[in-house]
Amino acid sequence: MTSDTSTAGILRRPYLLATVGACALVFLSAFESLAVTTIMPLVSRDLDGASLYALAFAGPLATGVMGMVAAGNWSDRRGPAAPLYSSVALFVLGLLIAGTAGTMEMLVLGRLVQGLGGGAMTVALYVLVARVYPPALHPKIFAAFAASWVVPSLVGPFAAGVVAQLSSWHWVFLGVVGLVVPALLMVVPAVRGMDSEPAAEPVPAEPVPWAFGRMGWAALAAVAVLGLNLSAEVPGFGGVIAVVALVIALIAVKPLVPRGTLTARRGLPSVILVRGLASAAFFGAEVYLPYLLTERYAFTPTFAGLTLTGAALAWAGASAIQGRLGARLADDLAVKIGAIMVLIAVISTLVTAALSLPAAVAIAGWILAGGGMGLMYPRLSVMTLALSTEENQGFNSAAMSISDSLGGALSLAATGLVFAAFTASPFAAVFALTAIIAVVGVVIAPRVAARAASPGAGMGAPDAQPELTHHS
Repeated sequence: MTSDTSTAGILRRPYLLATVGACALVFLSAFESLAVTTIMPLVSRDLDGASLYALAFAGPLATGVMGMVAAGNWSDRRGPAAPLYSSVALFVLGLLIAGTAGTMEMLVLGRLVQGLGGGAMTVALYVLVARVYPPALHPKIFAAFAASWVVPSLVGPFAAGVVAQLSSWHWVFLGVVGLVVPALLMVVPAVRGMDSEPAAEPVPAEPVPWAFGRMGWAALAAVAVLGLNLSAEVPGFGGVIAVVALVIALIAVKPLVPRGTLTARRGLPSVILVRGLASAAFFGAEVYLPYLLTERYAFTPTFAGLTLTGAALAWAGASAIQGRLGARLADDLAVKIGAIMVLIAVISTLVTAALSLPAAVAIAGWILAGGGMGLMYPRLSVMTLALSTEENQGFNSAAMSISDSLGGALSLAATGLVFAAFTASPFAAVFALTAIIAVVGVVIAPRVAARAASPGAGMGAPDAQPELTHHS
């Protein structure tokens, strides 16, 4: 877009249609993920698929990693248009397969295709933001993305339950198809406008090559994630499988993220690492909070779920606040504050479980956690793009999404093993593990600020990263 539009809002021309369409795609992807959680017990019973129940959740996460890497590489080669269209097509195909499935095997296949398309779509949308929106608007559009993820947590499970009860669980998948296509059509004008404008930077002499090696590592990481998630189902050998899978996952993820990520190198590598740690600490604990409230405090499932709704509202509110603050709140400061808020929240759940404190302590803490994530997540997205060049926006956006997915997946697998092992005080053990992860996130958070000013973050020159220039 031209410079005279850089002060326009994300809901004003020329960004209105692109904003609504992109947010709608994010919303529908999030809605489908949350809705499936509600209906899967019914689906499993209807299709006699209890043995494949876990795979129906772990599978999309694993194939999503492969989709992220492929879309990132493709976007760096040709721009985000083709990856976006292809990923939406795969997402729709997966919905159609799952929605018409007559067996659990076919439903899992649809979920695998759906995950592949959903993971690729996330990365393509991030690169689209980098190419279409001026840097000054990045905090606002990522705040809108965050809200698009949060809102489905308020309505998705309930709406899916109503559809399944009044009609059939099949329509939870098929009904989304009719909404995805109009959402994509709203983004098309922005994509065409992006392709018609002259490049802001010189076109590189040689195109970015296909990264078949990284795609292979992504496939290996996906298999490791599946193995780790399913390790508890193997009696006697679950611990060994879990350790091997974890080692393989860490080895496989190294080529998929900027060099120095696993060692918390300052700048972009630490941005990517903190994203994964935040996901691991938050989601690893959140899964067990309603469980704690129902088991220990006799909450009804509906009432326990309201705790997560409170956190979701806090997430959306904090995202909106940081978007309005813009340059008045430095990106690295927002990340540090958000990481501390998440740590305090996880400690509140740990203390509640360990000392049998009133449930209100954990509930209030988790609302604080939602606020911390809402403050931190959009700014980590902004920093990823600010520390990228046009040649590696796709790679770095994919790395951020991969860190998200693998962080949450590895944490959930680890907490599951800990919960089963510490039978005397399983909730305290789980929250202790996630608190340790949150502590590591707080320690590394100050390292997200870049030190050098030369370009090349990500693949080419990991030690030379540009200053944060997205606030002019």
